[in-house]
Amino acid sequence: MRLENILALTHGKLINEPFVNSFENIVFEVKAIKRGDLFIAFDEKEIQTAVMNGAYGVIFDKPTQISDNEIAWIKVQDTEDALRRLLRFRLIEKEVVVYECNEIILKLALQVITEVNFIVLHGNIKSISKSLWHVENNSTLLFCPTLCNKDIFTNIKTLPKTAIEPIAIMEQTLFETSFIYDNIFYERQLISPFFIPYLEELLHLYKSLKINYRLRKFTPIEHFEAVFTNKNFEIKEFGTSDKVLIFEPNTNLIKSEITFLQKQANWAKTIYIIPHAIEHEKNHNIFTYKNEKEITSLLKHNTFHFALIVGVDKSILNKPLSNQRQLTLDF
Repeated sequence: MRLENILALTHGKLINEPFVNSFENIVFEVKAIKRGDLFIAFDEKEIQTAVMNGAYGVIFDKPTQISDNEIAWIKVQDTEDALRRLLRFRLIEKEVVVYECNEIILKLALQVITEVNFIVLHGNIKSISKSLWHVENNSTLLFCPTLCNKDIFTNIKTLPKTAIEPIAIMEQTLFETSFIYDNIFYERQLISPFFIPYLEELLHLYKSLKINYRLRKFTPIEHFEAVFTNKNFEIKEFGTSDKVLIFEPNTNLIKSEITFLQKQANWAKTIYIIPHAIEHEKNHNIFTYKNEKEITSLLKHNTFHFALIVGVDKSILNKPLSNQRQLTLDF
């Protein structure tokens, strides 16, 4: 890419008069630098190494000592924003097709095996750029605007909604589903029936775009995530107790998850623990908290089979669940 194009795209200022006027590639990992590359310096301590490794230019946003006047030194307001602008132009060149989805669909998509030209985006701008810089032309991208900056993309499409083929549920519990889709039987998938409408949208996208896919065994995502315990709050294996903590960090899902539990588990005593600031209907099973310590008290002083805890995830527990034998409720 030519120097003048870099300056225009990044709104950068060239602070010297270099001999170089074009670059082979744009790199932000110093170990990947090759002769002729333009280096985006997220860490100014790596600049000298990048220059020694053959960088023909440096994009930076912090005070920096010029060590080689023959290469281009480009000052920008923010290196992340500069990378975002360069990636946006790169994707226009690649003529990618971009679809927007919600957070649940994206996290389900991360567990589906597809063709290499269908890419599910997650992570920060650097990890996204790394996965997309050499993407194939006309690839299809799936992103969630709450997890990825929307400004990277142009001409964003919504998921197709017409004539969605339903998933046929054969057996279900609150947290497992056996189902048939497209004449294939998927037995005891670790996915709640609550997520099936989201999965239908995702699979419909694959079919609409004629993208080959393969479902593998699902693992829990950070929504409606079940932790089984006994009455002493000791962690039990999945499905082996009748006392369950259900964590939901996304407060926007409160109403739909309460409705789901009221319909699918009307036999059970269920309590709902939600942030104090969230508006809610009057219900004697709904409790509010102002801080995480109040969650402890609510769990200890109420009897329940299921406790939906909204606004936090299971990371509020003192120790990782995979390494602890007992659930500690001393936050």
